[in-house]
Amino acid sequence: MLERELDAAVGLARYTSEVILDHYSREIIAEQKLGVDSYYEPVTIADRAASRIIVDGLAAEFPDDAILSEEEADDAEVRIKNERVWIIDPIDGTAGFVKKDGDFAVQIGLAIGGEAVLGVVLLPFHNVLYRAVKGEGAFAEYEESEPKELRTSENAEFAKMTLAFSRNHLSKGITAILAGFKFQSAIQRGSIGLKVGLIAEREADAYIHLSPRTKLWDTCAPQIILEEAGGRLTDLFGESYRYDVADLQNHGGIVATNGISHDAVIKHLRPILNKLGRLRTRSTATK
Repeated sequence: MLERELDAAVGLARYTSEVILDHYSREIIAEQKLGVDSYYEPVTIADRAASRIIVDGLAAEFPDDAILSEEEADDAEVRIKNERVWIIDPIDGTAGFVKKDGDFAVQIGLAIGGEAVLGVVLLPFHNVLYRAVKGEGAFAEYEESEPKELRTSENAEFAKMTLAFSRNHLSKGITAILAGFKFQSAIQRGSIGLKVGLIAEREADAYIHLSPRTKLWDTCAPQIILEEAGGRLTDLFGESYRYDVADLQNHGGIVATNGISHDAVIKHLRPILNKLGRLRTRSTATK
């Protein structure tokens, strides 16, 4: 259905990965930029170079589509009027890139009518590419091997589940979640795309992110990959994210699961969130 779009996104992700790895092999100097949420966060020459490659490539191939990239100015008025919007995180996990821990990803998503319908997540250091198109399944591509169709686990009991959580965001909230759920094990890794990939590959069963600071480009591509693998991604309160909204921020945090456990995870989270004072402040499901 979206074969041309998928080919373009995969090709751009692979080319961009080569450029990123060239920067990764040399000294990395991080600057601080003021994000759309008024917090400072790291950015590098590689982030900007990767963004320019992807944005220019998509604009040339699909001139009528809107494009949203973390490293470019957003024209929200134009973007939300467009039926088709490419949503890009040139380097998801810049902190990991700067630290050279290998946990970073190129993320290219396409939303049509406000819903994620295509996603490519490439992990340059690990040389793994995840891809999905709505209704056509999710796949992983590894070096010199055939694509593998992805399917999430069927673990529904917390005591048999593995939680993935952020390498750079250990907090009292995550400590409370680990104590409250009593998961069998936990994996601490960087990049949202990487952690969602762990769920799609059955290496983890859930990912919980309490912070309200992720953005649309953090979730668009990973969401459709996870959904096509059988999983679900919502905010902490079970509401789905839309991508035809002016506000770029995912105020409700993130819960990504294998699907079968999702409702139970959301329900079990409620009293923990209440104790932490993590209350819903606005709707993420409407414009």
